[in-house]
Amino acid sequence: MIASVRAEDIARRVVAWQKRHGRHDLPWQNTRDAYRIWLSEVMLQQTQVTTVVPYYHRFLERFPELAAMARAPLDHVLELWSGLGYYSRARNLHLTAQTVIARHGGRFPRDFDAVLALPGIGQSTAAAICVFAHGDRHAILDGNVKRLFARYFGIAGYPGDAKVQSQLWERAERALPTKDVEAYTQGLMDLGATVCVRGKPRCDDCPLNQDCVAHEQGRTAELPSPRPRKAVPQRHTRMLVLLHAGEVLLEKRVASGIWGGLWSLPEIAADADIRELCVRRYGVKAGAHEALPRIAHGFTHFKLDIDPLRIKVEKVMPRAAAPGVMWLPVEDALGAAIPAPVRRILAAL
Repeated sequence: MIASVRAEDIARRVVAWQKRHGRHDLPWQNTRDAYRIWLSEVMLQQTQVTTVVPYYHRFLERFPELAAMARAPLDHVLELWSGLGYYSRARNLHLTAQTVIARHGGRFPRDFDAVLALPGIGQSTAAAICVFAHGDRHAILDGNVKRLFARYFGIAGYPGDAKVQSQLWERAERALPTKDVEAYTQGLMDLGATVCVRGKPRCDDCPLNQDCVAHEQGRTAELPSPRPRKAVPQRHTRMLVLLHAGEVLLEKRVASGIWGGLWSLPEIAADADIRELCVRRYGVKAGAHEALPRIAHGFTHFKLDIDPLRIKVEKVMPRAAAPGVMWLPVEDALGAAIPAPVRRILAAL
């Protein structure tokens, strides 16, 4: 159990380090705008800062305020998000923007519980928003801070395990100072992201090294414990690259599941009749087809091999377009809300 004196000492060292060595020029810093802070915190979930920065700027250029995002079609949000991964975050962004308009009069809620109730916002994200937007006193526990605390307090086990996570939250709450919460919170984030990194932590540069359990006991390599290994399923699919007059056919995926709501290339079972499907589903007569190089794509819980088939469409039937299907010039398709591996396939054409 952490004595209050020790908790204040931890905070003092973290705050002092952050002022001298922390990050102070990130595009979402030095603002009290809850909209911008929320946007950055959602983007930073499971994604590195260097990857997030250009997406953050593009989002603000298109949606300078929450109301603009709420008014926009979901496709526009997904289009900007394309390539950032974990697309449920983008769908929740759009839903949250509409929820804030409908339930909170367009103003991002001030109360922690109200923020926590918004789609896609967990306890740590809600805490970070309230800390940086309002200076409130809440503990955070993102992935980097979990690693930092697991090492500092010597907490073994996988941080995703409920019991281990409960221990980490208890420590985070007890270590929370009564003042300088913003600098302390930013300091924890900076330490976890730049010093107490997963591989080869820079312990000599850490302000907490003098009483860090992992550092003292030579256990930085084993703490925190990695995710328990499980066999990663291997899946396979075929995608049809239907081309006609310089355009490619895209099909909108269902809202749930992988790439939910994105535009993608049609998928077909290995034993399906391609010509029959093209006529029945897409109203096109398929000509010769060519196998393109296989694309390997990894998800959190499985791996996916994609075998694209490039098909020259000989004729488009004069009938109403099938629902959820559209033709786009290949160049325009590259800018649409499409999954990363589909973009790789189209870019190689």
